[in-house]
Amino acid sequence: MEIRLTYQEISDLIEQKAGRSLPLMYGGPHTVRVSYDVNVLFKTASVGLDLTVDQIVGSDIYLSYNGGAGIDFMIRQAIGMAKNRPGGELIEPLSDNRILLCLSKSQQANTLFNHIELRDIRFDEQYAIIEFVPKAL
Repeated sequence: MEIRLTYQEISDLIEQKAGRSLPLMYGGPHTVRVSYDVNVLFKTASVGLDLTVDQIVGSDIYLSYNGGAGIDFMIRQAIGMAKNRPGGELIEPLSDNRILLCLSKSQQANTLFNHIELRDIRFDEQYAIIEFVPKAL
């Protein structure tokens, strides 16, 4: 089974929950391109990165991103700020431009994962596709 979400639906949800616009677009079969605006020296610059789903282990999702030291610094700062917000405990920075999304730390997600097994997260030109199978009863 699969759920398909348009990039606009995901962007709208992020803006609703985080108050920040993050345009998304297709970057490859397991990669989505994310862009955001950053204020640098009284000027706004658009920064983009590719976010790749590397591996799914149970309810934990391992992600990687491209970029040099500047991007890594911004990601780590954003994760640090997110730690103080609801859901921030789900994000763990790893080494080598990687992030662990620990859905196992969410009671709501655990309720869902008691009934389904997450198989894949992939992307096409229009959709983010979440593939899962129901667990046997």
